[in-house]
Amino acid sequence: MLNVINDNIIDSYCDSVWVEKGLSKNTVSSYMSDLLQLSKWLKKQNKDLNNCTESDLNSFLASKIDQGNSTTSVNRALSSIKGFYNWLVYNNYLSVNPSELLESPKIGRKLPVHISEEDVEKILNAPKLSINKGVRDKTILELLYATGLRISELTNLKLNQIDLTRGIVRVMGKGNKERIIPIGETALTWLNNFINNYRQDFILNKNNNYIFLNRKGDQLSRKFCWSLITSYSKKVLPSKKISPHSLRHAFATHLLNNGADLRSVQMLLGHSNLSTTQIYTHVAKERLINFHSKHHPRG
Repeated sequence: MLNVINDNIIDSYCDSVWVEKGLSKNTVSSYMSDLLQLSKWLKKQNKDLNNCTESDLNSFLASKIDQGNSTTSVNRALSSIKGFYNWLVYNNYLSVNPSELLESPKIGRKLPVHISEEDVEKILNAPKLSINKGVRDKTILELLYATGLRISELTNLKLNQIDLTRGIVRVMGKGNKERIIPIGETALTWLNNFINNYRQDFILNKNNNYIFLNRKGDQLSRKFCWSLITSYSKKVLPSKKISPHSLRHAFATHLLNNGADLRSVQMLLGHSNLSTTQIYTHVAKERLINFHSKHHPRG
């Protein structure tokens, strides 16, 4: 006899994968959003999660494409749906998996936008250092470029994760995998200065151990950091489309350009698969090809 699918089934699934797979809250939130969108769409078709078919799921994914969602976004929704229905079958809520034969849309691998070391220098020098907020922002930018941290890793950084004496940061990345990253002399100087001389001006609650805080004394949000990077980038590089992930891209590409080996960069970035890191070698190779074409007499 099958179990009954109730209104809280999406919550139950998300709680389950969060505990069993150790997924980040951001990933689980994405799963939740995708599945709630599916549930809402099915209701408009007089269907529900319990009785939808492969055709229904294909139509839902097609509607996302029609709405202008990227292939990456549609593939993520498909992954959420497949994971959800696999879980329903495994836990005896359904006997047939309607998502089993669904295929992903073709996706071209998008190369990161190339930012030169000179471009990065402009971004890093954009904050106004005569105000406390500017020093905080400068420290954030320097740390992101020096370590290749993800935005979520930076906003979650606490004081006990930083060793100012040894110059390292300890972070918990995707899948609860810990890694240790050298900070570098320049970023370490700014971090040391901020923690000891400026952070106190943002503290309203002494029990708050997050390193970077907003004016209300709260932990910075991912959205705030994305806005921070985008606004400074637009100010100094108006002709380039810089994403909040660009400093992480630049960190990896510039390491490879200067002779770092791929495996070391993989460890620093926290990639579980080397193939994920290899995308940055394409950017580095592209730069070398352009350099050769420009400067070689027969280029």
